[in-house]
Amino acid sequence: MTGVQQAFEQWLNAWRTVADPGQWVKLTEQTNQAASAFAANAGKPVMPGLGALPFPGLGGLTNGLAAAFPTIANMPQMPDITKMNGLAEFAKLASSMPGFGAAMQGLPTLPKIPTAAIAPERLHQLQSDYTRDVTELLKQASEQNIDAAALKDRRFKDTAWQATPAFAFTAAWYLLNARYLQELADAIQSDPKTRERIRFTVQQWAAMAAPSNFLALNPEAQKALIESKGESLRQGMLNLLGDMQRGKISQSDESGFKVGKNIATTEGAVVYENELVQLIQYKPLAPKVHARPLLIVPPCINKFYILDLSPEGSLVRHALESGQQVFILSWRNADQSIAHKTWDDYVQQGVIETMAVVKDISGADKINTLGFCIGGTMLATALAVEKARGNEPAASMTLLTSMLDFSDTGVLDVFVDEAHVQMREQAIGGKNGAPAGLMRGIEFANTFSYLRPNDLVWNYVVDNYLKGRTPQAFDLLFWNSDSTNLPGPMSVWYLRNTYLENKLREPGALTVCGQAIDLTTLDLPTFIYGSREDHIVPWKSAYASAPILSGPQTFVLGASGHIAGVINPPSKNKRNFWMLDNANGRLPDDPDAWFEAASEHPGSWWPTWTQWLAANAGEQVKPAASFGSKAYPVIEPAPGRYVMERDS
Repeated sequence: MTGVQQAFEQWLNAWRTVADPGQWVKLTEQTNQAASAFAANAGKPVMPGLGALPFPGLGGLTNGLAAAFPTIANMPQMPDITKMNGLAEFAKLASSMPGFGAAMQGLPTLPKIPTAAIAPERLHQLQSDYTRDVTELLKQASEQNIDAAALKDRRFKDTAWQATPAFAFTAAWYLLNARYLQELADAIQSDPKTRERIRFTVQQWAAMAAPSNFLALNPEAQKALIESKGESLRQGMLNLLGDMQRGKISQSDESGFKVGKNIATTEGAVVYENELVQLIQYKPLAPKVHARPLLIVPPCINKFYILDLSPEGSLVRHALESGQQVFILSWRNADQSIAHKTWDDYVQQGVIETMAVVKDISGADKINTLGFCIGGTMLATALAVEKARGNEPAASMTLLTSMLDFSDTGVLDVFVDEAHVQMREQAIGGKNGAPAGLMRGIEFANTFSYLRPNDLVWNYVVDNYLKGRTPQAFDLLFWNSDSTNLPGPMSVWYLRNTYLENKLREPGALTVCGQAIDLTTLDLPTFIYGSREDHIVPWKSAYASAPILSGPQTFVLGASGHIAGVINPPSKNKRNFWMLDNANGRLPDDPDAWFEAASEHPGSWWPTWTQWLAANAGEQVKPAASFGSKAYPVIEPAPGRYVMERDS
């Protein structure tokens, strides 16, 4: 919460001198004066040091423009990455962003960044390009004719940014310097992890410092303030205070949804539960069903209903309509009573026990299985445990945006190192006799949002706080805000053994549930899906599961990101996907070789998957007349109690 308050206090300081609508008469006069001052003050530019770049204001460039924006001194300055004395300073800077401080804990103990970070010839080229671009921009400013092409960024698409030369220059100056900062970060010569951390931090600051994020510099927000006679600012402050109490920025109007009423409405019943999960069995939607049922293991860091958002966008319903018997896990939102639970507990109680229940209820010899994100990691681990025990409960496995090989974890790698994991082990993992704690779901939600800061953070700051608007009701973002806590021991085991040490891919390197894990023994048919623009599970990391597994494999690459690529129903007729049209069951080891040979297909990948699944699902039979069985009677209707427990 401290990070939220610090960042929002910066915005509030910038607003205080402009909250009175009477200030706009004075501001207009100053803006007109500044426009005239451009011609007088625009000389040959001297390239500033990064620490001196006047983000998001212009105080260090010309006196005339500084006068037009009296509150610039209160706004955050961009970091000087040429003078950073190690990643500790990046962590300190990042901690001032809302919800970001907890994610950056542990970074202060990292080694220093090398002094000679950028090759001299590359730095000289960047400086030359920067001076050329600034000269051109100042020339345009002196003529009060900023090139509209320089403002193509969607944050500045409104005509209000071009209507006044000062605002147009503010936006163009910001975009020029943000681009320069990013190019400098890209040019740093260091190990990949350090370079990625620098890029990430620069990205966060560039996103935070945009003039569109500040009332004093945003003509759209100023217009809303004047037209509403101050009501937009009042409502924006109320939205801000409400979000500060919640600890996260509102992305959707949550009053528009109620789980079990207009979201997660597919008919079913809870037929089994334990401390960690409820097992939901759905009502068949086809006159005949395949004899082997499908068990879905969703990610435990979110609620299961991402796969059952609405009837038209439900993967669950699509599978039911294609003749599958469908069961799904609903993970419990962990509280202190189960804070001691481990990865072994989640694998045994969450996955292995429920596979046995599904087999018992259906009477099938084997079941089909699907794991989504971390659910796929747990599913593959559970099947490897069972294999080591001499059991083979699954006829097939589907992995959706899941990782078994954590060599490349994308941008999430910036958060994980030995110091960070040790800190978490001590704080919540029960290390050295300390009490176990919880990994809060809100930390995951905030971290994932900052992977796409302009889309999932600052656009909501502008709309909710500066313009005083209420977010639209959007089912996917409602789900995204419905986060789930995890037990500390379970989460830190996952961090250390996958993201940090990448041991899951190594035969015999890990022991889970008393068994040495060897994923290479899994020889069942496997359908692997990756999303091409996934920032959480890079598609090549999803593909990296293929060389580890031994059975026949199908890989499909969908368009879009981690969630939108998966939730792509055929009825929408959107996007596209790639696959090998003449696969022989084994995939090339090289993902680029696979992509070169793959064919592009329009629309949803779901029908391709259900066709593949049907081939492994056995004969078609008459569906059961009721839920559960004598041994596993109905406990309550779907979606059950566990999904209703919200993070507090």
